Amino acid sequence: DGGKPILALPSRSNRGDPRIVPTLRDGAGVVSTRAHVHYVVTEYGVAFLPGKGLPARAKELIKIAHPDDREALQKKAHERFGAKVL
Repeated sequence: DGGKPILALPSRSNRGDPRIVPTLRDGAGVVSTRAHVHYVVTEYGVAFLPGKGLPARAKELIKIAHPDDREALQKKAHERFGAKVL
């Protein structure tokens, strides 16, 4: 009965740019809202997102980001949400 909304992507683009970022660039298009994506999959794992608030969603996405990007993502998440993300 229905399917599961899954977004699968590499943690980095072919140019090496992070795909999981703390904010969107000005003018960036959004094709899926946060309410429409239940799972995000990278080569580093699966983030299960439904029913979670923004700090918990950030924590889940940081876990599946490229290892070299996680520290910067954690810093930005901590600035935005405080200790809730750690």
